[in-house]
Order: sequence, then C-alpha cells, then structure tokens
Amino acid sequence: MEYLRTPDDRFQNLADFDFPPNYLNVGAGLRMHYLDEGPPDAHPILVMHGEPTWCYLYRHMIPSFIQAGHRVVAPDLIGFGRSDKPVAREDYTYQRHLDWMTDCVIQLDLREITLVCQDWGGLIGLRLVAHMPNRFARLVIANTALPTGDHPLGAAFQSWRDYSQSVEDFNAGRIVRGGTVSKLSDAEVAAYNSPFPDARYQAGARQFPLLVPDNPDDPASGPNRAAWEILSTLPIPALTVFGAEDKIMVGGERIFQKCLPGAKGQRHRILQNAGHFLQEDVPVDLVEATLEFIAVT
Repeated sequence: MEYLRTPDDRFQNLADFDFPPNYLNVGAGLRMHYLDEGPPDAHPILVMHGEPTWCYLYRHMIPSFIQAGHRVVAPDLIGFGRSDKPVAREDYTYQRHLDWMTDCVIQLDLREITLVCQDWGGLIGLRLVAHMPNRFARLVIANTALPTGDHPLGAAFQSWRDYSQSVEDFNAGRIVRGGTVSKLSDAEVAAYNSPFPDARYQAGARQFPLLVPDNPDDPASGPNRAAWEILSTLPIPALTVFGAEDKIMVGGERIFQKCLPGAKGQRHRILQNAGHFLQEDVPVDLVEATLEFIAVT
C-alpha cells in the first residue's frame, strides 16, 4: 500500500496545540498518530474525530479533562492529521478504518473507556463498541450517526457529499469553519489544513463521504445493522450531546435515545450556538456534560 507521511514541520507552532506526538503501527505497517495525555493509570477518555478534522479538534477539551484527573487518548484516523495517508482512494474502506482503530485500542490496551465520538468518530467508534463492548464503560455521542442505508440520508448530507466530490480545492479548514457557528480564526483554518500539503494527501478525506452507507446493499449496511443489534442490548450508559445548528445531523440524537438501553434516563443535551463541530463552538459545555456524565455513571 503506497502512502504519504505529512512532514513534521507542517505541525509546528499550531494555535493552542503543543501536545507531544505518539505513534504506533497498525494494519500493514501504517503509522497512526495519537495523543496520550494525563495520568497513564487513569481510565481513558477516547476522543474520536471525523471528517475532515484530526485530533486538533479536541485541543480545547483535553486540558480540562486532564485537570479533572482523566487520561485522554486522541487518535488521528488513518488519512488524517499526523497519521499516514494511503494515496489510493480504494485503499480506504469502512472496514479498514474499523480494523485500524481496533488495532489501536488493542495495542494501547484501553479498558473502561469513556468514548467521546463525533461525525465519523461515531461511525467507527460505535462499531468498536459493538465489536468489543467489554472495553467500554460509557458513551458520549455527539453529532453523529450509525446509518444502515435503509433510510435516506437527507438533502443536507447529499449536498455535502456532492460538494466533497466536485470541489476542486478541498480546503479542510474552510470546511470546518463552515460547520461552526463561532467561526475559526485564520490560524485555526491553517491548522486544519496542515495535514494536507497538497491534493495527493487528501484521498482519505475525499473518500470518507462515499463510505457512508446510503443504500441497503452498501458493503457496510449489513455490518452496521449487526452492530445495532448488539448495541440495542448493551446496558452501557450513553449520553447524546448534539449541536442545535447542525443541519446534517439534526434529529439524529433521538435514534440513539430510543435504541440504546443505556440512554434511558440520562440528561441528554441539545447545545445552542453549536454547529456540526461543537468541539469548536462549545468545548466547555461538551466537557462539562462529559464530566458530569462520568461522575453519575
């Protein structure tokens, strides 16, 4: 598998981001980057990003989790951030992303995990939970879904998918800025673009929208249905925290609240002034909701 590795100097002097990198090899020798902050013997909070972001998305939240005494593990999915980037789009599949992250969790031997997942962090993270439920203690589900292709994905998602495949300049920073209410500074936009020196590095980011199951016969539809069958039986406590201004994921929280046994009776939130990337818009609110949830479960 041919891959590219973003030069280290692309990640120097980024705004509000001075965490030391860590690496492990997954799959067929691909290097995955992750942050590992806080007490190493504390139960981990695994924060998972989506499209087209990287662990930089959690920079405002990690210090607060550490201050509260928690360990935080923040991986960069393959194709994103400081992780290796296969150059062929066909090298990226939903199952491979799941396999790469499974390898990560096993190698780090993460247990008693509090999962905080958003966007593709949920599509992959919730499959991880179904695959290895004994490793997870609780779930914080934010602006994400686990689609099976049995229901339409909606006009907003289709517009995003069309844009992602047709736009000549796939500017990750501008895309993230467009999915926020508060809007990003120019330095933050540049930080989201730092993993992608040129278009050759963007195969994973371009491919992700096409991997969302949109019909019942999609390769991921059956596995996602099977995951739902498992998730719907698990007593793992689950909290939904969704942004009120997210046009793509609007209403998705109700599916998790209805179908996950551990969601019953939890203090679910719809956060105002928060778009798709609520880690950017309301990081303090998301941290507070997560810490309160950990305290009561």
